[in-house]
Amino acid sequence: MKKLIIGSLVAAALAAASIPASARTNVDFYLNVAPPVAPVEVVPAPRVGYVWVPGYYDWRYGRYVWVRGRYVHHRPGYVYDPVRWEYREGRYYRHAAGWRDNDHDGIPNRYDRAPNNPYYH
Repeated sequence: MKKLIIGSLVAAALAAASIPASARTNVDFYLNVAPPVAPVEVVPAPRVGYVWVPGYYDWRYGRYVWVRGRYVHHRPGYVYDPVRWEYREGRYYRHAAGWRDNDHDGIPNRYDRAPNNPYYH
């Protein structure tokens, strides 16, 4: 009986681990309710090798929740885009945070011959 239970648990764990990666990705979504006004954050002293990421309102458990700002490791040749809410067509769209290259040409600045020119590759 114990072997049957353990075997069932192992089979369930393997099945859960085999969920395709596409099922675990972030999803962009919109809301009809505006996020509250962001509170004033006191930014700590700068830290070498880090970038300050400002706080933002996130949508969790059916309501807005404030996520405090923090420092993240700097990535040379990239700029950090924080989470932001955009109002368009009567709805509020959430844009996820992430790193992008300075000039939006898809080439990290450390490999780009013209790091601030989006028209030169």
